[in-house]
Amino acid sequence: MKKEKPVLVTFRDKKLEEEYEQLKKSKYHDWQLYTSIERAISEIKKNPLKGIKIQKKLWPKEYIKKYGITNLWKYNLRGSWRLIYTIKEDEAIILNIILDWFSHKEYEKKFKY
Repeated sequence: MKKEKPVLVTFRDKKLEEEYEQLKKSKYHDWQLYTSIERAISEIKKNPLKGIKIQKKLWPKEYIKKYGITNLWKYNLRGSWRLIYTIKEDEAIILNIILDWFSHKEYEKKFKY
């Protein structure tokens, strides 16, 4: 019987993780965003391909330079927010790395829609 690889979710850096934790302590709107991100994390732990794959030609150059991405995914959150993540995999684990979350307007600007 083949054993499944564990799937982990992490943040691109400690600063982004702290921003996520701050959402939980914030006003109602931010708390809703926190719960939406929390749900997305739970979903991509179950299925890393749960999001929508972003075409390579649309990838922001800064993501390629800063994070050395080889794939990029979008998960639609509540209230027209977008969660952006990449997937790294080796023999032992599948690691989903959250790079950013944006409002729809910020997302369109970042990805030049």
